[in-house]
Amino acid sequence: MKHSDFVAEIQLKYIPTDIKRRDLGSIRSSVDGYNFLYPLYDLDTIGLTEVFIVVFLNRACRVIGYNIHSVGGITGTVVDIKLIAATALKCACSSILISHNHPSGNLEPSKNDKAETNLLIKALQLFNIEMLDHIILSPEFGKYYSFKDEFIT
Repeated sequence: MKHSDFVAEIQLKYIPTDIKRRDLGSIRSSVDGYNFLYPLYDLDTIGLTEVFIVVFLNRACRVIGYNIHSVGGITGTVVDIKLIAATALKCACSSILISHNHPSGNLEPSKNDKAETNLLIKALQLFNIEMLDHIILSPEFGKYYSFKDEFIT
């Protein structure tokens, strides 16, 4: 057979960890989300480049893990809905929290922020995965925007 006759194989593995040793906490509010997310951002570049982070949670809103999804430029970063959904499915999460920073400090969500949030909500609904929140962070400590608190999608 020729190489072109083969299809790549995708494998799914479940490698449990000692949760008691790796307890990452739970997220039940935008304040909890902000407190978990802020330390994940590099303080040397939070005012320079946009970063998009996804947090995966179980049914009890306990953090399973997180992924620094993309690092972009001054005015934007790539959000790949297929990759986010694939990762959410692979880790069998019940909900996700998404976040990105605005290097300018302006916390107002852009039209693109709103559109991508809505697309991701719709995509995840197909798999019964809830979007817990979308939090936009400012380089200034303590300043953030929560879609759940402020914006009805």
